[in-house]
Amino acid sequence: MPIVESNDVTDPNHMTSTAATASAAPEAAVLVLEDGRIFRGTSYGATGTALGEAVFATGMTGYQETITDPSYARQLVVQTAPHIGNTGVNKDDAESRRIWVAGYIVREAARRPSNWRSERSLDEELAEQGVVGIQGVDTRAITRHLREHKTMRAGIFSGDAVGTDKELLDAVLASAPMEGSRLAEEVSVDEAYIVEPKDWGWDGEPRFTIAAIDLGIKRMTPIRFAERGVRVHVLPATATLADVQAVNPDGFFMSNGPGDPATADNQVKLLRSVLDEKIPYFGICFGNQILGRALGFGTYKLRYGHRGINQPVMDRRTGKVEITSQNHGFAVDAPLDGATQAPEERFGRVEVSHVSLNDDVVEGLSCLDIPAFSVQYHPEAASGPHDAAYLFDRFIELMADASAQSETKTAAAATTSTESKTEDKK
Repeated sequence: MPIVESNDVTDPNHMTSTAATASAAPEAAVLVLEDGRIFRGTSYGATGTALGEAVFATGMTGYQETITDPSYARQLVVQTAPHIGNTGVNKDDAESRRIWVAGYIVREAARRPSNWRSERSLDEELAEQGVVGIQGVDTRAITRHLREHKTMRAGIFSGDAVGTDKELLDAVLASAPMEGSRLAEEVSVDEAYIVEPKDWGWDGEPRFTIAAIDLGIKRMTPIRFAERGVRVHVLPATATLADVQAVNPDGFFMSNGPGDPATADNQVKLLRSVLDEKIPYFGICFGNQILGRALGFGTYKLRYGHRGINQPVMDRRTGKVEITSQNHGFAVDAPLDGATQAPEERFGRVEVSHVSLNDDVVEGLSCLDIPAFSVQYHPEAASGPHDAAYLFDRFIELMADASAQSETKTAAAATTSTESKTEDKK
């Protein structure tokens, strides 16, 4: 039987959205978890039905960056910060072309935004983009429940979509689980585009060119490269090795993204081809899981994942602890201690370069015999922190080393050719 929560955390009459008239009462809304737990509140944003995986995000700031992160596709996001929407939304802080969360769950929604950068309320933005939300629920209780029982399928129902508890639970149980979901192609761009360094403050010719696969890329990621003088060709998730080679890249990058990495066979095949070509590689989040799979390791689903901008990670190379931005529900299953031979033996040795200080989850991989590394978190950090920004510089150093080695080999080959011709004349 469903377990019903009475969530009298605030007076609903004081949470009317700015999209509604002052006299209109908010509509009832219900959050139903797949194990039968039910939370009742009022509607926020659009009314209707939202189905997906319920997860919690621990960031105290950056709600606009959160909801526009494509990695949250098909997820109902619970914000642990108790007050959401106070700074409104604007066109500059969006991390992609639209809101990607399937549904939004907050304790107390701001009655009106108050910030000089605000262009409209969060409630209005959610409603315009058809994102169903719920407010006035005990997000602390929801978070504790998900931590204790794991992330699970859920549904938000409001307006005419509200039915009997059994009907709503049946709808949740009929929805697709995250395991086995292939979502990167759904959130990726259809056409390639270029991010130029000159448009982001770089004075002079580009230092390097990279091909970046958009598996759910955040807007700030190619910008962080461009700020450092790197021209970025952003390619769709369906890109082939020929598409990559067509831009003549100095390096190859795979972004964050949603879904189960076990479904990313095409991207794993592409990365193996790139690694065989000895093109330097850097991956973040989903790109870390794809590197793990390309090397022959498995992946698995975490109990409740890492989502927020306050996740502590140890960089084992330096001993430095970084506070990082993360959003992932899957992880790489690789040996934590010391260098090990990759199961795909042609790629040589690999070591776990970064680990989570909360639960020892693999947070980074570094290949020792080929130019490739990755991390499970977001060094572009929108919104913050910026502890991991050095990783962009580390990738530039990797490309510079590869370029220098290539030039050395070319020069050596030219010298050998000249000496051979001289001997032939003799």
